[in-house]
This record gives sequence, C-alpha cells and structure tokens, in this order.
Amino acid sequence: MIPAMPIRVMPVLGLTLAFATASAQRPVPVSWPLVVERLPALAAAGSAQPQLSTSDRGIILSWVERDAGLATLKFSERTAAGWSAVRQVASGTDWFVNWADVPSVVRLADGALAAHWLQKSGPDTYAYDVRLAYSKDDGKTWSPSFMPHSDGTKTEHGFATLFQMPGAGLGLVWLDGRSMKPSTGHAGHDAAAGTMSVRFASFDRDWRQTAEVPLDLRVCECCPTSAAVTVDGPIAAFRNRTEDEVRDIHVSRFENGKWTESVAVHDDGWKIAGCPVNGPMLSARGRDVAIAWFTGKDEQGRAFVSFSKDAGRTFGAPIRLDEIGTLGRVDVELLSDGSAVASWIESSGGRAQFMARRVEASGARSPAVTVSDLAGGRASGYPRVAWHADELVFAWTDTAEARSRVQTAVARIRTGAGR
Repeated sequence: MIPAMPIRVMPVLGLTLAFATASAQRPVPVSWPLVVERLPALAAAGSAQPQLSTSDRGIILSWVERDAGLATLKFSERTAAGWSAVRQVASGTDWFVNWADVPSVVRLADGALAAHWLQKSGPDTYAYDVRLAYSKDDGKTWSPSFMPHSDGTKTEHGFATLFQMPGAGLGLVWLDGRSMKPSTGHAGHDAAAGTMSVRFASFDRDWRQTAEVPLDLRVCECCPTSAAVTVDGPIAAFRNRTEDEVRDIHVSRFENGKWTESVAVHDDGWKIAGCPVNGPMLSARGRDVAIAWFTGKDEQGRAFVSFSKDAGRTFGAPIRLDEIGTLGRVDVELLSDGSAVASWIESSGGRAQFMARRVEASGARSPAVTVSDLAGGRASGYPRVAWHADELVFAWTDTAEARSRVQTAVARIRTGAGR
C-alpha cells in the first residue's frame, strides 16, 4: 500500500465565536490539532459522485465510474485494517447520472448492505426511477433491483437517502415528481408544471415493503434530501417550497408510526423562483442532532449549522460556517463530545476550496481547515465527511486532470469513545 501523504497541517489553537448571539461569551481555549492526509485513490479515472455512510463496522465510500456509456456503482469499506477490496454493486447504460443526485451504499444493523441508484424509465430527461438492491454477503452478490415507489409514472424519482429503520429494516426518503409534468423536472417552477413531493418508504428485515407515504407535498425540485436516526426515531430534512417561493430548510420526524408536519429549522426567508440544488445534511447521536445548510438570501451565499438536544423538535441559533462566501454543498458529522465537524465549499476571489471546521452548540467554532482545492463548477459535486473510531474521512471529486477521479483523505481526532 502506498503510504499516506500529508497535504495539510492545521493546528487549531483555540475557539472563536461565530454568531452574534454568543459574541458576549468568552471563548474557552481548546486545542484541536488536525492533520489531513491524502490517501491513495481507490476509484479509477472517470469516477465521481462520492458518498459516505457509517455503521458500527466502519465507513463505506461509494462512487460511480463511467466508461464508454456504461455507469457502474462501486464501493469500499474502511475499517481498522484500512480500505476493503473494491466491489461492484450494479451497472447499466440506461442510468441517470447527475453531479448532485448521488447513489449510495449503506450497511444495516443486521449486517446486510443496501444500495440505490437511478435508472431511466422513459425518453424524457427527467423520467427515471430509484432502484434498490441488497446484499447479504458483504457485496459479493446482490439481489435483483426493485423500486420503493409504485406510482408507475415516467417522471422524476431521485435524491434518495437510505437509513436504518428502528428495530430492523430499511427506510428511505426521496424526491418524487409523480405530480409534475414529465418534461419539466428540475425546470418545473410554475404552477402548471405541478409540484415535487418528498416521500418515505420502508422495508422489513425480509425486504417486504411496509410503507410508501408522502412527508410533504410541496418541496424544492432538486435539492438533496437527508435523514438521520435518533433514539426517538428517524428525522428527515429537505428544502421546502411555499406558495410564494420561500425555499427554507424543513425537518419532519417519524413519531408514533407517522411523520410529523414539516417545520422550518430557521426562518431564512430565502425567496427564489428556482431550485438552488443545495440540500441540507443531518447527523444524530442519541437525542442530539446537528443540521447544516446553505442559503443565498440577498444574493450572498452562506452556510450554517444548528444543534438540537431534543431529537430535532427544536433547533438552536444558526452558527455560520463559511469564512467569506460559499457555494454551499455542506456536510456535518456529530462527534461523541457533542460538537460537530461541518464541511462546505468556500468560494472567494475566483477560488473554491473544500473546507471543514469544528463547531459547538454554544456558537464556538474552530478555525477552518482546507481539505483540498476544488473546481468551482458543478463537476466538483458534493464533498463528503464521515467519522468513525476517531478518524474523519473526507471524499471529493478531483477534476484537475482530463478525467475526474474520486479522492479521499483522513484526519485522526480524539473526542472520547468512538461511534
């Protein structure tokens, strides 16, 4: 194995306050030295769409490789022994592959793997389905694919998030365009085009479907969804869309067997007659929840994180993440001490950077760390961060060469007991 290559050393010597409501408090000096080390590439040239998921066993990195019209979903799992051998989930020439609508592979509590990708269902650009498959032998073999939605329309079904259902089985939420005209898809921003919804489905341990219900019948058309599981049940996040085009981040909780009416995390008041393709990210531990999101109100890109101590029923004041300006594309991971690591794409002076910092619920935050330079366009996709066993794993798409390639890096931290 090629030794890891240090790419950034950033000693974090203290905490600074980021939000005005906490500005009167004295920052408590905390040392958080972070050494980010680039890892050898697992993915081949032509890879993109990285995704990270975490289980008790470790972190799974998945990505899509494209070659001569064929798209293939692959993955590897990082444990104490390093990355596992790369395995293939599925491939096809009729997939819908998109820089923001990213496939995934997750490990469930019973050890089974579940995966999703998008497959075209008709000739229209935005006619495609969410396809699911599972493996009971660590990805050596996979089940035939199946769909969580039964509407049968040749419309958009995507931006899916998979998660462990309490007890057993798989849950997922996705954006569903069954009420939209097939040809409109992401461009459907007027009443005549219909509305996008966010929906939920679940499967039991024997992969029998147990639910397919809507969470919210009017949401933003192409902002990724997110979900996490608290001790009180799953919580989902997405960008809502009001009648007068305010598109703020909402959450809904699965409580007593049904989803609660969605509520705004914060009243950003961002009114925009179009989809910004910038979704929220959630992380949960026990009853603690952290959420990160982007807003572009007043034509200024800003990224924020907020904390909840009651499983997402209420959230504290937003804490700003970015330094000067941002493209958003956030991620967040709660640590065992109650703080969180959040990431975003910083954008200023024509330069884009994949950055991360530690944030506390008090409003305190560490100095930002640059993980990697990025291209500022859509090709750089959504960078990711995940945490397991005192190790942060970062993943992003490098577009510096002729063909894109998924890259990874790690940083070791000490915050107490691991996940």
